[in-house]
Amino acid sequence: MPHGKLERVYSQLHVTRLSPERCVGLVVVLTGHGKGKTSSALGMLVRACGHGMKICMIQFMKGDLYTGEWDGVRNLRCQVELIPAGMGFCGIRGNPFSHEEHRVAAQHALDLAAKKLSSGKYDMVILDEINNALNLGLLDLQQVIDLVQGKPLLTHLILTGRDAHPRIIDLADTASEVRELKHAYRQGIEPQPGVDF
Repeated sequence: MPHGKLERVYSQLHVTRLSPERCVGLVVVLTGHGKGKTSSALGMLVRACGHGMKICMIQFMKGDLYTGEWDGVRNLRCQVELIPAGMGFCGIRGNPFSHEEHRVAAQHALDLAAKKLSSGKYDMVILDEINNALNLGLLDLQQVIDLVQGKPLLTHLILTGRDAHPRIIDLADTASEVRELKHAYRQGIEPQPGVDF
């Protein structure tokens, strides 16, 4: 169906927009060893965009290798700020940076996250791979707890990454675990653009 015709059909549909009686800023944790945690967070970003919300996404481990969401988000007609604040995945794929250099970058990302949250300008803040950063000792548990507990009441806070700490899961309103059943990489297939990065 041509795009213009689809828009006319959509405009003729009766679409109900739900509004909760009480608005709450949720804490959502997306963890597990399966693929799809960042992808799920990006899905929420797209939904929030559709509601005209302002979003900030800070990537704690990404920044050294290109990933499609950087340009994909830029192409959305939304109020989205995406900040790759990391130096790559600490200790894997020949990453040349020391643990201390990764920790400095993660601490900077955490400070940035605290500033973005306290500004009150964002309806949703996504902290991509923060669970990994905590698990690797790039952040301290109490720092992340303080950040979660200090978020503005109506701001949604999304924390992604494998190995989420049990205390962070306890603080969440919603927590999901992505479990791997199969992965192409284990069959010798390299990561593919648009699906894996």
